[in-house]
Amino acid sequence: MSNVLNVALIQTPLVWENPDENRRLLNDKINAISNSVDLVVLPEMFTSGFTMNPAAVAETMNGKTIAWLKNKAKEKQVLILGSLVITEDNNFYNRMVCVEPSGTITKYDKRHTFTLAGEHKIYTAGSEKVILNYKGWKICPLVCYDLRFPVWSRNVENYDLLIYVANWPKVRIKAWDALLEARAIENMCYCVGVNRVGLDGNNYEHSGHSVAYDVLGNRIDTLSENEEATKIVSLDKDCIKKYREKLNFLNDRDEFNLIK
Repeated sequence: MSNVLNVALIQTPLVWENPDENRRLLNDKINAISNSVDLVVLPEMFTSGFTMNPAAVAETMNGKTIAWLKNKAKEKQVLILGSLVITEDNNFYNRMVCVEPSGTITKYDKRHTFTLAGEHKIYTAGSEKVILNYKGWKICPLVCYDLRFPVWSRNVENYDLLIYVANWPKVRIKAWDALLEARAIENMCYCVGVNRVGLDGNNYEHSGHSVAYDVLGNRIDTLSENEEATKIVSLDKDCIKKYREKLNFLNDRDEFNLIK
């Protein structure tokens, strides 16, 4: 159990469709974290960038990247999460993996595939919302386009922390900023968003804006536009308890069943 959770947000460019180089890049960035942290958050498709060519980069759950994540989580004694392209049962998934120091892996397959880019034609959408318990914190991991759909993230589990990883383009970054803040407010939780920077293989520009918000939608910290850096934020569970007990907004939420 830990009342305070220290989270490292890694905002970085990604090398297009090059898992080996991206692992090397991220390995260096994780090794460079000198402060004590509990959780490291990597961007969406951190081994490749947001590619619609999954056959070029797909791995299995027994592949090099999962092995690297297990080793790095154990070495640094941190939970590491981010999404990558996974192939399984003849399908491709944009899969968030959450790897604990013990080697335990919690996986979440992106529910809302990005139809504008044709992701729905190539990747199989997930159907299960996942809540991860780590150091006494209940964490809900989601991926990029999921951010636009508040029903899916609705806090019926009383989770503490909502995390989005993304390759969110600069042209629509205003939506990223607004929706992350809204998700924190409506769910009365901490909300962290980690986005990449730089140009991808399709010449789409990504400007970062990785950020953390508290339960009232106050910005705790943010990374500057186009900044390649790692930011560490401290989240305090007492803040969640204080405002949920004082305001009780979640007690008045509507009840309904989600048809998947």
